[in-house]
Amino acid sequence: MSPAQPTGAGAVARLTGLVGALRDHGFGIGTGESVDAGHALEAVGFTDRERVREALAATLLHGEAQRPVFDRVFDLYFPLGHSGPAETYGHTPADLAALRERLTQALTAGDDAALDLLAAEAVGGFGGYGSGPGSDGWSSYQALSRLRPETLLARVRELHRAASAPEDPEFTDRLLDDEIRRRIEAFRERVRTEARRRVAERQGRDRVARRAVAGTADTVDFLLAGRAQLDELRRTVRPLARTLATRLAARRRRAARGEIDLRRTLRRSLSTGGVPVRPVFRRRPPRRPELVLLCDVSGSVAGFAQFTMLLVQALHDQFSRVRVFAFVNRVDEVTGLIARGSADAAGLGDRILAEAELTGWHGQSDYGTALGEFAERYAEAVGPRTVVLVLGDARTNGSDPNLAALERIAARARRVHWLNPEQPSLWGTGDSVAPAYAGLVDMRPCRNARQLGALVGRLLPV
Repeated sequence: MSPAQPTGAGAVARLTGLVGALRDHGFGIGTGESVDAGHALEAVGFTDRERVREALAATLLHGEAQRPVFDRVFDLYFPLGHSGPAETYGHTPADLAALRERLTQALTAGDDAALDLLAAEAVGGFGGYGSGPGSDGWSSYQALSRLRPETLLARVRELHRAASAPEDPEFTDRLLDDEIRRRIEAFRERVRTEARRRVAERQGRDRVARRAVAGTADTVDFLLAGRAQLDELRRTVRPLARTLATRLAARRRRAARGEIDLRRTLRRSLSTGGVPVRPVFRRRPPRRPELVLLCDVSGSVAGFAQFTMLLVQALHDQFSRVRVFAFVNRVDEVTGLIARGSADAAGLGDRILAEAELTGWHGQSDYGTALGEFAERYAEAVGPRTVVLVLGDARTNGSDPNLAALERIAARARRVHWLNPEQPSLWGTGDSVAPAYAGLVDMRPCRNARQLGALVGRLLPV
């Protein structure tokens, strides 16, 4: 299987298409980096596809976290060449059994070239759907569900045992199983890549790169993120907190200079002929603000709330005091739970639900009751130096939104910002009372970790 080798205008088109697709996924790629990528391609040529991949990765990427998305997009714009038709489907069970046997042999040998060919055959033979050539499509899920490569582990292990006689079979088997699982998952990714390649041939690379390639973890919608994506997001909390802490510290240094003291500046300018060469500032006393988080931890918004809690906990040194409150239809303070559970971020949600009193006689979110209880029980938590962040989708399940309670909180606080994980087009639909709350406090959409980082860095006072 040889790589496709674009030349001339075709190579430029593929490179610009790749760069454009990566930018659509939020990659910050400038003109200089694009030019460097072109020079890198000129240097390495197109005879070795993996060298092309590494050259472009070295010139276009800014971090290892971007690599999975880059690889998937690269495979669309610089695909492997495939020999043989392998474009028909509807093969018999005997064909499926033969393909599984060949896959077993390739997994045992670790033959990457054979696995590439088998991925193409799997999609071509068992991943097609549609009623005619004009409407045919390709599904990696359909191909993998019929081929079931994960069930071949025992057979591959058996073939390895027959080929070697290890001194410690139990220990070797554990290592071998890990390696086989890695090869199987790599093959599954090959099938997904092949399916995307075939779809891209019919629908266009640009369209498939935008719609069929998942973005980096920090661009995944909080409301759509699965468990694996939330776990990956939690691993980004510390690096994001360090970045935000640097920004907040820089803003604090600038703010500490204060405003220009016009009278003293003019007086000093007399020694320089009336030119204010050295302006005099009214220095602000170093007083860090207080932060209060009020988080809805029910349903699909729980992942958004938990990630924000962890981020704020990592930033606690930037504030004089941080207090965190969680609610479903009752409010309870969870500041201590977050501080104690920093080493076990994945279990934060379960700990909060188990140890905090968040529900009354039902388990649905009730913003009106929760806001009212917070305003009564925890009024002392909010003062003139306090910034309150409310996290939630503002869906009240038909209950009273209790706008008066939010007004009381806003009257006591320095500032109240409401971060809503839903897109603005959904505000006010169904049981959402977001427009009513937005009339009282500053409400902003916050759908992913990248938006959250930008908002925290911009909105929080110093």
